[in-house]
Amino acid sequence: MSQNSETPSSNLRFIAQKFRLAGWISFWIQLVLGVVSGVILLLYAISSQRPGSPANNPGTGFGLFLAICGLITLGVGIYLAFRYTRISKDLQSSNPNNRPRKSETVQVLRLGIWVNLGGILLTLLGAQAIVGSLAARAITQTQFLFGTQGNQPFISGLDMFVVQANINTISAHFSGLIASLFLLNRITK
Repeated sequence: MSQNSETPSSNLRFIAQKFRLAGWISFWIQLVLGVVSGVILLLYAISSQRPGSPANNPGTGFGLFLAICGLITLGVGIYLAFRYTRISKDLQSSNPNNRPRKSETVQVLRLGIWVNLGGILLTLLGAQAIVGSLAARAITQTQFLFGTQGNQPFISGLDMFVVQANINTISAHFSGLIASLFLLNRITK
């Protein structure tokens, strides 16, 4: 075989570079935001197990469950972002048999899109449940301030960190979604 048929074309090298760059950027953004969110949700879950904790209500429990499902989905998104970097390496292979087919690569990108959209949905639903339970507590705190109800706890800083954890998870999924859409756009040009 001639040397030209064994080396990747300039277009293929360009696409491989985009996969590498988008994969690593997406990987690290998702990993950092996912770890921060995971630690916050873990602390919240531990603190909510104490008797009399204000976090022991159905809305918060279901919201926490959905937030954890969103984090698990984020783990799949992180894996797919890392896989984009491996696709980049395979695209640069001098052996054409080692290079992934375009249809396989598009399938991985579409999977990344669906995983991140599903993660955004789960996390948004979890955030809605958590914010709803916090809003209900805030309304009862107003009654406490006017002296009508004296046994309701205040909203703690940890409650607000859980909302921040959900926003971080949504942001992480969004970065994975942008990377997948960007790469899909590049590969289909």
